Amino acid sequence: MQIKDIKDGVHIEYPCRWTYRIIGRNEKEMREAVQVLIQDDPCEVIPSRVSATGKYVSLNVEVEVSCEEKRTSVYESLRNHPSIILVL
Repeated sequence: MQIKDIKDGVHIEYPCRWTYRIIGRNEKEMREAVQVLIQDDPCEVIPSRVSATGKYVSLNVEVEVSCEEKRTSVYESLRNHPSIILVL
């Protein structure tokens, strides 16, 4: 992935691999959500962290995005799923 600084912001060259960090309470449900939401696109789900109390878990979801609209669409889909509390 190449990200270039330009005068009016950042320019991302597509297609590229993009990583979303998702945070929730149940890893199994989060993995199932990713599978349902990103069914046609190959993706990799990598465990990231578990909170000190074990209440929250985060996963990195890496997926190929072809354009800005696709990148935003995946983000919104993940953000709106009930098993996912936060998407970074």
